[in-house]
Amino acid sequence: MHRQQYRTNRDSLIPIHKLIRQLESQGVISRTHSPFNSPMWPVRKSNGEWRLTVDYCGLNDVTLPLSAAVPDMLELQYELESKAAKWYDTSDITNAFFSVPLAAECRPQFAFPWRDL
Repeated sequence: MHRQQYRTNRDSLIPIHKLIRQLESQGVISRTHSPFNSPMWPVRKSNGEWRLTVDYCGLNDVTLPLSAAVPDMLELQYELESKAAKWYDTSDITNAFFSVPLAAECRPQFAFPWRDL
C-alpha cells in the first residue's frame, strides 16, 4: 500500500522536522524502509504550533476488520453513575496515538515519508 505524499506547507517544514527528530530521539518512531507509505501532512494548531498527522485511510482499506466487543456507552455511564465513586477524571491526551506501542511486525505498515533538511 503506497500513497503519494501530500504537498507540505513551507512554514511547517522546520517545526515538523524538529518534532520528528524529537519523537525519534525518544524512541517513539524510527527510520525504516517499507513497502507501505501513508501520506503525512502537518496541521497548524490554534496556538500556531504544528501537529504531525498521517492519513491512514489507505491502510484502513487493506486491513481486515477486527470484530471486538465494544462496550455500550450508556451501559458504561450507568455503571459509573451507580458507583459511589469519589473521583472522576477528564484528560486531554497529547500525542495519544504515539503513546500506543506497535508490535514490531506491524511497524512497517505505519510508515510515513519525511525528508531530512
